[in-house]
Amino acid sequence: MADCLKKNWRSITKRLPVHEVTVPNAITISDAAVSRIQELLASRGKPSAGIKVGIRTRGCSGLSYTIEYADEVGKYDEVVEDKGVTILIDPKAVMFLIGTEMDYIEEKLKSGFVFNNPNEKGRCGCGESFHV
Repeated sequence: MADCLKKNWRSITKRLPVHEVTVPNAITISDAAVSRIQELLASRGKPSAGIKVGIRTRGCSGLSYTIEYADEVGKYDEVVEDKGVTILIDPKAVMFLIGTEMDYIEEKLKSGFVFNNPNEKGRCGCGESFHV
């Protein structure tokens, strides 16, 4: 009986369609952010692997985003290549950043990168830190 089941199972699974699975990027990058990242990397004066995004414990809400130049890709970094730029995500930050859009804004009194993160449950009053 068991041999018959194995044979039938194999014949059934051979006929199942194989689907190509596309995994979405951990974060998306707006056109404004891409433009600013390209400007920053071009003006750095030395080769870079990209920009590294992470989080650190800081601020009144608990967590804060970090951005820095990346000279090399870390062993466990999540690599996001989108629109001609490379974003490296610190492995400790990936679970907090899944689904986030990275944007760049320029206003009269401030300019900088903004993270539209669906995982955020709240922000502090000054907007410098968040919690999930």
